[in-house]
Amino acid sequence: MIRRIPIVPTLVVLVAVATMIGLGIWQLQRRAWKEALIARYAAVRADSAEVPWPRDPQAVEAALFRRSSVWCDQVLATTSIAGRSARGEQGVAQVATCRIDGGGQVDVALGWAVQPAPVSWAGGKVSGIVASGAQHTARLIADPPQAGLAPLARPDPRDIPNNHLAYAVQWFLFATVAAVIYALALAKRLAGPGRRG
Repeated sequence: MIRRIPIVPTLVVLVAVATMIGLGIWQLQRRAWKEALIARYAAVRADSAEVPWPRDPQAVEAALFRRSSVWCDQVLATTSIAGRSARGEQGVAQVATCRIDGGGQVDVALGWAVQPAPVSWAGGKVSGIVASGAQHTARLIADPPQAGLAPLARPDPRDIPNNHLAYAVQWFLFATVAAVIYALALAKRLAGPGRRG
């Protein structure tokens, strides 16, 4: 009896394998895009010219790692988050949430401390480096630091994750494993039941 290749399962596996290969290629393209983005950020990091404070998501991306300043009209809240000093020490970043001139709010990382003790800061003009914040917003890393705190580590484009190559390899491996498993199953099916001794 002639055994036929099952059409529907074979098509499903082929589509799945093609999709996984496509995802792997897409991750390689994302890797190239991310490398270009990191290189651009590294180039602008050396620029000392100030840019206007970014107030929308498109402006945030263009301003990242550049110098800017804001006027903190009112300190709405202060908090402490994990932070690293300019000398590489672990500790806390003291952050003030400010109402800024022209409307809106911004988080200002005032500086670094060993302990998360509250700091007193009345606001005013603060300059520093634009870093990414939550939900496509920007935050300002004060430079020089405020409220008698030590300097925080400057944002570094090399800290941006670029693990797209690992994702691409995973997708290619998934495609290979799926193809091999299906090929083995298909070979077993086409060979038919083994002889009984």
